[in-house]
Amino acid sequence: MHGIIFAELKAYVEGKFDQATWDALLVKAGIGPKVYLTMQAHPDSEMVALVSAASAMTGAPASAILEDFGEFLVPAYLRLYGRLVRPEWRTLDVIEHTEETIHKVVRAKNAAASPPKLRCERPSATEVVIHYTSARKMCAVAKGIVKGVAKHYGEGIHVTEASCMLEGGGACEISVKLARDSDAVHPAYPATG
Repeated sequence: MHGIIFAELKAYVEGKFDQATWDALLVKAGIGPKVYLTMQAHPDSEMVALVSAASAMTGAPASAILEDFGEFLVPAYLRLYGRLVRPEWRTLDVIEHTEETIHKVVRAKNAAASPPKLRCERPSATEVVIHYTSARKMCAVAKGIVKGVAKHYGEGIHVTEASCMLEGGGACEISVKLARDSDAVHPAYPATG
């Protein structure tokens, strides 16, 4: 797994708790003191161990931690890859075009990076269906990223999962529908600068 994910996980834990919690998490995961270099690949098993340890330490399900972490990743991803996002795009457009824009660049720049494979369908102007496949089976991160993108654009969404690799599906099928303004579930991120 790409080092930037581990670096962002460290920032996520330290932001929610502190440096001591990150250090304790490394120990509980059986990894011990380690610095994750952002441009280097690290074993997927370490991410699994860290998330499992975080679940044990907090009592939160691993899927909830991964989804929250996915949402946390969006501002960093937009800083890194925002130039690939067309100005006219909104939530569903970004999701629909992630594979041929952002993931294509990630794969080209780093052969060791292996983001999930996304195949998207756009059944209507207000819905996109994501077919997610990855040996990691971390669809919860993808759902969190979807929520983070919607939050970035200040758009309300409803996310449902019709099938999941964790439950034996060949792919995760995640539907993302725009909500009516009165149903908005994610206000925009506060302006920074």
